[in-house]
Amino acid sequence: MLKERMTPEELASLTGYSRQTINKWVRREGWITSPKPGVQGGKARLVHVNEQVRAFIRSAQRSEEPAPTIFVSNNSLEALFISLAKEMTDAEQKQLTSLLLRDGITGLLQRLGIRTQK
Repeated sequence: MLKERMTPEELASLTGYSRQTINKWVRREGWITSPKPGVQGGKARLVHVNEQVRAFIRSAQRSEEPAPTIFVSNNSLEALFISLAKEMTDAEQKQLTSLLLRDGITGLLQRLGIRTQK
């Protein structure tokens, strides 16, 4: 359900896209925002959900079900992997899952050149 003002995280949850993608749309589409009350520093914003935003979100919606809201510390490896997984297609997720199950973390690190074979 769309409210009058929403955070990028809330919009991401509704659309199935990442918070970063929502923020990219805000800049690219020139959506109106305002500072989020109670948050210092000026980076936390609320998106004004007007008809322009509603139409864009309807056309871009990925999934019927909202993505689960996951709270992890910013800039953590865990948060990065979660964001990457959300951006992958189902087929890409299945391929990565298969690779990890088949080769394990050691095999993945070797493929990336991070860990040498012993």
